[in-house]
Amino acid sequence: MVTITRAETRDVRFPTSLDKTGSDAMNAAGDYSAAYCILHTDSEYQGHGMTFTIGRGNEIVCTAISLLADRITGHTLESLVSNWGKTWRYLVNDSQLRWIGPEKGVTHLALGAVVNAIWDLWAKTLKKPVWRIVADMTPQQIVDCIDFRYITDALTPEEALEILTKSLEGKEQRNKDAENSRAVPAYTTSAGWLGYGQDKMRALLRETLSKGYKHFKLKVGSDVQQDKERLAIAREIIGFDKGNILMVDANQVWSVPEAIAYMKQLAEFKPWFIEEPTSPDDVLGHAAIRQALKPLGIGVATGEMCQNRVMFKQFLQAQAIDVCQIDACRMGGVNEVLAVLLMAAKFNVPIVPHSGGVGLPEYTQHLSTIDYVVVSGKKSVLEYVDHLHEHFFHPSEIRDGYYVTPMEPGYSVEMRPESMDKFSFPGKEGVSWWRSEEARTILEGEKI
Repeated sequence: MVTITRAETRDVRFPTSLDKTGSDAMNAAGDYSAAYCILHTDSEYQGHGMTFTIGRGNEIVCTAISLLADRITGHTLESLVSNWGKTWRYLVNDSQLRWIGPEKGVTHLALGAVVNAIWDLWAKTLKKPVWRIVADMTPQQIVDCIDFRYITDALTPEEALEILTKSLEGKEQRNKDAENSRAVPAYTTSAGWLGYGQDKMRALLRETLSKGYKHFKLKVGSDVQQDKERLAIAREIIGFDKGNILMVDANQVWSVPEAIAYMKQLAEFKPWFIEEPTSPDDVLGHAAIRQALKPLGIGVATGEMCQNRVMFKQFLQAQAIDVCQIDACRMGGVNEVLAVLLMAAKFNVPIVPHSGGVGLPEYTQHLSTIDYVVVSGKKSVLEYVDHLHEHFFHPSEIRDGYYVTPMEPGYSVEMRPESMDKFSFPGKEGVSWWRSEEARTILEGEKI
């Protein structure tokens, strides 16, 4: 019996705004950050979870993590995971905390960190990676992990059970694919940040191409002429007829008519999809954009800012997206992600998770593996960004264009203590980078 004795939060921020890593048309200067949760127990095990922000406001999420984690302090791990659906609803049902959600925004970001920390703790006690826990479950056990409230008009527990039972066919071979690191092909965004110059972009495209990547994503949306120049460079390097796929991402900068007009000007570069063309909450707007771009062969993708299973339900029901981009911690952790994986499978929409941030590739490699092995049975692709992995004990890794399947116990986001101390915010004098002279560039600079 493992009992959770207390929860610790850490505000960890990496100064990525200095080199424009992560820059896009909406977010010009982000400092990739982790609102981090550590569940301490009366055993040798700890549960580690985090949620992702880009700097200011990270402390607010940390406060929310503390409030939510207080609801499970004193509980045994067994009592929490024996009825996961009930536990998940218990965590979102605090009548006062719910008021400042519900099931969205800061409280839901915090929920993702807490729920994922429980999964990490459970996986460590079972000595399995998280994806393997789900792969070893029966279809009914997976269904029991999900809170179906609000989504039964799109997916019932009976339908979910049918999808999972049907997917048992061929599962043994897909498990072997996972064990051989051939379950999750990777795509790269590392060359596509909007703040990168053309020379840096060329070099990174050539480098990633040489590593076996076939899918490449570039940020767009600041200036159509500059975007045309950047996309022309990309096509010059990856070609039009060499089996390489180009995607573009606008990070919500356009209205619906602007998105349609802008993408018509980029159609010559034949992108597979435009990601986040407008407000992430505008289901009907995405549907209109999808309808307008369909004759041009351009799909629509969204999900990194989609806050819960209810929003995803509507995107799928309205036929508003061609690609479903779940986020590992914007939603309420593994349990809610499972609900969306199953809805996407029912609506036959591929899962391509959002992984552009610190810790996200470490998380989402598990989720894409679960989708392939357990749910859809279909290979998709998963975003990979090549930075900040050195701060984790078990960093994600790409080999021959595929994610190396994580085999270590846990959810892969346990951060090195020295990294947490060095980049803790506001941190201790003489320890934290944020107390250094170099940090003043960010702390005293313009708040973009």
